[in-house]
Amino acid sequence: MKLARRLLAAYRHSFQDHRRERLFLASLGFFVAFGVTRLVTYGGRAEWLPALRVHYRDTHVHHLVWGILLLLAVGYGWILLAGRNGQGTPHTAGRWFSLLYGIGAALTLDEFALWLNLRDVYWEKEGRASMDAVALFGGLISVGLWGRPFLRTLGRQLARIARLTRLHDFGT
Repeated sequence: MKLARRLLAAYRHSFQDHRRERLFLASLGFFVAFGVTRLVTYGGRAEWLPALRVHYRDTHVHHLVWGILLLLAVGYGWILLAGRNGQGTPHTAGRWFSLLYGIGAALTLDEFALWLNLRDVYWEKEGRASMDAVALFGGLISVGLWGRPFLRTLGRQLARIARLTRLHDFGT
């Protein structure tokens, strides 16, 4: 419980700038959603995970569609809440919109090759090589950039716990 309080305090201290927090959450949502999406699609294809394919009649609904719908919903929600009564979007709503925006962007950009080729090349060379590198690198860089103060504090807390654990184990 003490650790949770310290981490929450570190998070709040690291993200006093709400814009930085929103950028971090969007980047984190993007990176995690991209990783999970790739894991699920690879697992479904290799048959070590159940295939999570959605079909409408005889048409496969790609996760690109869900990403676009999520981006449209987030955009519309932000329009509804932004600047109402002379004030900006409520802080909690901004957090959620940022996270959902990152998820929607990951689902959409994961099938970027479909945009360019207008055919399903997900498992072909055109569909994978550049997309994997660009999305993974962009996600890692942005999470580190926007979350640097929090991640630095998190690293210190984990190092402190490791030291205390070693001292405790050594003493017994």
